[in-house]
Amino acid sequence: MSDTPKPTEIVLHKASRTLELAFSDGSRFHLPAEYLRVYSPSAEVQGHGPGQEVLQVGKEDVNISRLEPVGHYAINIVFDDNHDTGIYSWEYLYQLGAHQDKKWQSYLERLAEAGYTRKENKLD
Repeated sequence: MSDTPKPTEIVLHKASRTLELAFSDGSRFHLPAEYLRVYSPSAEVQGHGPGQEVLQVGKEDVNISRLEPVGHYAINIVFDDNHDTGIYSWEYLYQLGAHQDKKWQSYLERLAEAGYTRKENKLD
């Protein structure tokens, strides 16, 4: 059994395009839809092995359409760009929250290396 804290609250804020998660250890994270989309655990994004990750571009305006429970260990996040194949375990969501600043910076650096200029939106 995993020692990862379990969510005690999950709130989807569609207007601000943010998923708010509270965990049993007192942690609380506000994860933007774009962040969740570009770090989707799906094979489409992660590839089928190390080094096969696919850089996601043009996701600045993506939103979450709905959340679907997956057993007692995860949620499936359905995005409004029709991406719906990533199963976000509680452990993965916790790691995304705990390392949000570092992972977001890494994403921005990879975009820059690829020559992509991320458009700013009104929520930035």
